[in-house]
Amino acid sequence: MITLNFRPAALVAAAVAALLALSGCAGSSTASSTSANNPYGLIEPGTIRVASLGDSKPYTFTDSSGNFTGFDVELFKDVAHRAGVDKVVFTGQDFSGLLAAVSNGQFDVGVAAIGITDKRKQTVDFSNGYLAGYLTVITTKTSGIKDVGGLNGKRLGVVQGTLQEAYAVKNFPSAQLVRFPDNNTAISAVNSGAVDAHFLDYEAAKAYKDQFGLVSAADIPSFDAPAGFAIAKNKPAFKDALNKGLAAAMEDGTWKKLYQKWFPGSPMPEQYLPKAEQTSSPSPTASK
Repeated sequence: MITLNFRPAALVAAAVAALLALSGCAGSSTASSTSANNPYGLIEPGTIRVASLGDSKPYTFTDSSGNFTGFDVELFKDVAHRAGVDKVVFTGQDFSGLLAAVSNGQFDVGVAAIGITDKRKQTVDFSNGYLAGYLTVITTKTSGIKDVGGLNGKRLGVVQGTLQEAYAVKNFPSAQLVRFPDNNTAISAVNSGAVDAHFLDYEAAKAYKDQFGLVSAADIPSFDAPAGFAIAKNKPAFKDALNKGLAAAMEDGTWKKLYQKWFPGSPMPEQYLPKAEQTSSPSPTASK
């Protein structure tokens, strides 16, 4: 007769090994299930949480009912739908903290005509570009500012953290920069005389000119930082899905239709049109 001699310690070790093996299998199954249910690594599966701006017409702004709308909003919703996500929740932020909020996981993406720069790429990743830009100095009819040379010694408003701020620091060293959290606050300062002019994007400037009777002192081309969707780093599947959606929206004419709706009469950047319609060099619109 063969005797099986199991020591107590051996029995315990075998039991532990079996439990670990079972535990490992269950863990692998759960992780696999989570990944399948949330391939883009969203904060909440099936929902894209977007950090945006509530006062940046015609890009992103809130309407009379408090709902977000604008070119960027409609374009992103279309791109998200192509990526298989229809629940998109927009939340207003100060621009200066928007990229950090995306980077630290408070939001899945930043959508607000955000210019792609090497410095910003240190904080977040970006989709491909979808807008190229012009920058504008806006002022009152009585300020005496007729061009950028007239900014010497003047108080110039900029929204903190925008491309306009970076451009002004580099190119308007004789101006006294006054930083604001958003365009509305800066324009109020122009109207009250607290600042002499405000530096913002071309399209937003058009709306403020019409609303308050202000004038453009300078329209400055800036094509080196096209706007893109800001994404937290290390989310390649999400970035790839957004890029594919953008490309499809451009090729089937959706981008063009939205651009004509939100920027009527403005020059059109042809690199975002269907390939069959690309006939000349890019023209301007703005980013932050």
